[in-house]
Amino acid sequence: MFTHVMIGSNHLGRSKAFYDATFTALGGTPGTIDERGRLVYIHNGSRLMVTTPIDGKPATVANGVTIGLVASSQEHVKAWHDAGTSHGGKSIETPPSERPNGSFVAYLRDPDGHKLTARTLPLASA
Repeated sequence: MFTHVMIGSNHLGRSKAFYDATFTALGGTPGTIDERGRLVYIHNGSRLMVTTPIDGKPATVANGVTIGLVASSQEHVKAWHDAGTSHGGKSIETPPSERPNGSFVAYLRDPDGHKLTARTLPLASA
């Protein structure tokens, strides 16, 4: 349904360190910088892009928005969470844990405050 998710950052170098670490923990690769100066992360056909806002105003956090990333195992979720907290992210909500539906979930805020989650897929689809 989506071609990509684009989020804003006030410090692309800091964002690159955070997202390179977290995407690598999930089995992805470090991001690249495109011709327009945006960070681009591609993994399993999905794309996350990070940019300074084109209107020149500061990047702000979207209240009520969570960006969810698929992880292939509980170990990847834990590694993602550890990489994020050691690269400027903040652990939020509960520690990495299993949910009643069988998915294993962790939550972080990136260095700019965007809410992210990494999770395994539930054991059974609803």
